[in-house]
Amino acid sequence: MVAIPDDVREVIESGKLAHLVTLNKDGSPQVSIVWLGIEGGELVCGHLGAYQKVRNVQRDPRVSISIEADGKNSFGLDKYVVISGTARITEGGAADLLQNLAFTYIGPNAGKFPPMDNPPAGFITRITAEKFGGVGPWAGNP
Repeated sequence: MVAIPDDVREVIESGKLAHLVTLNKDGSPQVSIVWLGIEGGELVCGHLGAYQKVRNVQRDPRVSISIEADGKNSFGLDKYVVISGTARITEGGAADLLQNLAFTYIGPNAGKFPPMDNPPAGFITRITAEKFGGVGPWAGNP
């Protein structure tokens, strides 16, 4: 496990959507847009159902995430973070996680999320970061 650098934390907490890449059974990539948070040194995202991304991680834990960041580097390129890691799925807690992340992604006045009575327990993807890249100080190319 690699510690999440402070500058990567800032990008995650900025409310920019994350692109989660998992691997389908045939090895092809499957991309989902997710809300991303941090709990106990792990990256986390919640899912109300056993969607393809959940099934993929249950079968093959290798994942990648990309997130656009604010600003440009010295060459004028937009900054972004790429995180490679290993994921695991835990059952339950998705609605509470999504409610918490709604304050980042929807705003401080976010109402009830998900907006339904008795949401399913769902799943949480918990990702252990192994490598950071992209364009920005986290990749050694400010």
